[in-house]
Amino acid sequence: MGRGRFQRNTRQREVILEELRKLSSHPTAVGLYEIVRRRLPRISLGTVYRNLELLAEMGTIQKLDLAGAQARFDGNPGCHHHLRCTGCGRVDDVSGAPLDLGRLGYDDSNGYLVLAYRLEFMGICPRCRGQSRSSCDHPEENRSC
Repeated sequence: MGRGRFQRNTRQREVILEELRKLSSHPTAVGLYEIVRRRLPRISLGTVYRNLELLAEMGTIQKLDLAGAQARFDGNPGCHHHLRCTGCGRVDDVSGAPLDLGRLGYDDSNGYLVLAYRLEFMGICPRCRGQSRSSCDHPEENRSC
């Protein structure tokens, strides 16, 4: 019997993972593709997409499906939260915020067994804040939950 797709580790996947783990910027697949192409000029965008999806399925990386934004990828699979700029879409890790908003494995009042939760902070990054309000479009700036 052949090796499963989770067990096979290709050179391309190794390079994609290495490059992703060097970044703190949580790139999109296209952004990471541009970086990986410097090392693997013949790699296709489809190959990068497929390997990112596979790495996320395996739990090696996180796929960030943030509301209203293109999926981004995080080389840190550990539990942590993210902050998204509503102006430019930049995503950063939330640091220094002690967040214990829920217990995994508890039953809530609706009968759900909670397995995981995701919390997304939205704000305006320092770069966008530095731009004048007329030149920086923030369509969600005044929205709240």
